[in-house]
Amino acid sequence: MAKYSDIKGFTVQTLSTDTVASQAAGGTWASAGALNTTRTELAGTVGIQTAAMSTGRSSPTPTAVNEQYDGTSWTEVGDLNTGRGRAAAAATSYTASIIFGGVNNPGDATQTITESWNGSSWTEVNDLPAATSDMAGLGTQTSAFCVGGNRTNESNLVYEWDGTNWTSGTALNTARTGLAACGTTPAGLAFGGRQIPTSNNAQTETWNGSAWTEVSDLNTARHNLGGFGTSTSALGAGGTGPTTNCEFWNGSVWTEVNNVATADTYYGAAAGADNTSGLAVRATTTEEWNAPADFNQIQEGQLFFNSTANAFKETIKDAATGTWSSGGSLNTGRSLLGGAGTNTAGIVFAGYRPAYHAVTETYDGTTFTEVNDMNTARYSLGSASAGTQTSALGYGGSKAPSNAQTGETETWDGTSWTEVNDMNTGRNQISSIGVQTSALAAGGTTGPGYFDSNESWDGTSWTEVGDLNNVRYAFGSSGVDNTSGLVFGGVPYTGSPPDGYPNTELWDGSSWTEVNDLNTGRAANSGAGTQTQAICYAGNPSNPNNALTELWNGTSWTEIADLATGRNGTSPSGSAVAAFAAGTEAAPTNTVTENFTAALTNKTITAS
Repeated sequence: MAKYSDIKGFTVQTLSTDTVASQAAGGTWASAGALNTTRTELAGTVGIQTAAMSTGRSSPTPTAVNEQYDGTSWTEVGDLNTGRGRAAAAATSYTASIIFGGVNNPGDATQTITESWNGSSWTEVNDLPAATSDMAGLGTQTSAFCVGGNRTNESNLVYEWDGTNWTSGTALNTARTGLAACGTTPAGLAFGGRQIPTSNNAQTETWNGSAWTEVSDLNTARHNLGGFGTSTSALGAGGTGPTTNCEFWNGSVWTEVNNVATADTYYGAAAGADNTSGLAVRATTTEEWNAPADFNQIQEGQLFFNSTANAFKETIKDAATGTWSSGGSLNTGRSLLGGAGTNTAGIVFAGYRPAYHAVTETYDGTTFTEVNDMNTARYSLGSASAGTQTSALGYGGSKAPSNAQTGETETWDGTSWTEVNDMNTGRNQISSIGVQTSALAAGGTTGPGYFDSNESWDGTSWTEVGDLNNVRYAFGSSGVDNTSGLVFGGVPYTGSPPDGYPNTELWDGSSWTEVNDLNTGRAANSGAGTQTQAICYAGNPSNPNNALTELWNGTSWTEIADLATGRNGTSPSGSAVAAFAAGTEAAPTNTVTENFTAALTNKTITAS
């Protein structure tokens, strides 16, 4: 006889550690052998984890001490000819390197001196073209770059070393000092730094042998950080704050990983071949970074048992981990537009400023493409934001002439818009929930009149349903159909507070229930997600516009990652883990789009 488990059961994998996104994401730092001479502002650390060299500075008095690391302990070897700190280095290996620039007494004078190391002694070679400190170095003993720097101001200058002479090279796009760099002269990476006096920098630039290109920023802006690896596999650790933050670079984006143990102002000394193995050195402390060669790849929807934690876990995208990043630009700048879909398959339509728009654009996460217009140009319309790029719904809004409120409804089939049955009451600034075949239009205004009434769409016609508890307009919403939704924020009937209020209501298909308020009241805000996991973003509680994002977990709101640009009247979208905000009230930011992306997270399954 067959067992029930054979018929209905499935195997749950047992793992001793959680799954991770990549090899580097599973890495950890561990204490290692201490330097013999306590030092900060090290002149340079080069090599790999098991064969490294660290030299120079013990602030405030420069030192010439040089030590080599064998993977276990440091040993003093031949000193520099000129003691200094805040210099940079490049190496073919820990027995073949150069060190250049930096500061030396008296008065921390900036240096041009270059020295070459042959494994036993240092030899002075040709100087830098200009005195430089607080820069970064990359490359080898015979082909190196001196990048940026200069202590009391910021520089974008790059000098190239050919093994004999320094010459001026192609400048960075962003001038900075206290930055990190790694890689080679055909393929390099520069990141972090600051502009004097205090503006920390997150910009990253890659070098392809002929030009520097700005790419994705660090998650944490900082300077005096340590960096090692290649242009496609690097690690950035610590830095001024001080911070323990550590991030790995995979050739496209930076991702936060396990921190170093001790925060320190100067982590400018680090060594490693790539983002899986390396060293960070400061004071007397050395920490080794190791990423496991064998790891379990994280996969959405995965269920496993963690034997160490003695817990079942599931792998999901958790909006609490989400961050905003730069997206593509709208072809037609506007605000108060409709939207649906996700940040990799979205659609926006209609809108305003300086004209009524019927323009429709599809979005792939990077680029907007114009497609067929709506039949009626309008703004402040409702849009079933849980719809898709090929199946959308737009209804209501204001149209010409004179901002006339309309109840006109149109459906999108992926190619064109079709007029269908109108709403019972024309209105604008509607909060909208659902998809093309099952939607809800909540609240809104006709100008002098405010609405607490709601209409439900069944794919064919509109029907009036239960009223809101609070009359309002210009508010955010989330939900997947006309039976389950959430609305939040907006302008109340009383007009007080004038910039919006925090009230939240939940829809169960027949009636509304007041639940916990937003932390920050606002109007002209947008939303994405479901009734149990939603985000509220942007809005206008005061000038300047709001950049705040809040997460609804089914019970209460929590503030999470901010938008880079405060805005109102931006597009809604359908997913709390893959949202996008396109457009806002005024140029030049009315074409700007930001993408909200949540990371895969292993969540413990608990009984309740």
